Amino acid sequence: MRGGQRGPEHAVDREQVWTVLDGELRVDVGGEALALRAGDTLRLAPDTPRRISADTDARAVVASPAGPIVTTAEGSSRALPWAT
Repeated sequence: MRGGQRGPEHAVDREQVWTVLDGELRVDVGGEALALRAGDTLRLAPDTPRRISADTDARAVVASPAGPIVTTAEGSSRALPWAT
C-alpha cells in the first residue's frame, strides 16, 4: 500500500495472518487501532471487521486458506482476486 491509502471496513470469512515486510500499517479492529511495523505479525480471526491503513509506503505478506470472501460494511461480497 502507498502511504496515506486506506481500505474500506470489511471482514474476511477466513483467518488471515499479516506480516509487515516494510513500512507501517494501522489495523483498526474491534474498536482498537493497532500499529504494525516491519517485522510485526498479526492474526485476524474469520469474520472480524477491520480497516487497513498505510501510514507510510508498506509491503506485507498476507496468508489465509484459499478462496476467501470479503464482505464490506455495506454488505457487498466478493472473492479476493489475489488469494485463489
